[in-house]
Amino acid sequence: MDRPSLYDDDIVTWAEEQAAALRALAERPELSNAVDWENVAEEIESVGRSQVRAVESLLIQVLTHLLKQASAPIAPAISHWRQETLTFQQAAYLRFEPSMRRRLCWDQIWAIARTNAEANLLVYGQELLPDLPSTCPVPPEALLTSRFDLDGVLHAIVGTVER
Repeated sequence: MDRPSLYDDDIVTWAEEQAAALRALAERPELSNAVDWENVAEEIESVGRSQVRAVESLLIQVLTHLLKQASAPIAPAISHWRQETLTFQQAAYLRFEPSMRRRLCWDQIWAIARTNAEANLLVYGQELLPDLPSTCPVPPEALLTSRFDLDGVLHAIVGTVER
């Protein structure tokens, strides 16, 4: 095998390559039909998809907490939200693989985070910042980094709306 560590280095790409190899094997008539090639390939692909979904979920949490902080900067829970932001950001950074970048739907992640933040803020009698953009104003590089600048990202979010 020319890349024995791909499984450890990039499971998403590994899963796609393995699924493609299994589908190619399925096309060979001399191989046994005892193996359900398509479903085995699909199961392997699902391993990669589940990793992408895990990173998406963490990014939704990061953005949700950032939106709450930007919208209610003097709320009693602000320090908790900051800590949660850092925890989720670090987890997303550690699970992220470069091949995931093109698979992450940033605008969908942003929309879900906005919805979640709006609902969460109601508990504190707060509202989401008005006129937030429909597309995510935070570039992926700002969230998926070992040198996360929480205050810089907050400033970028707040800077997208007029108060």
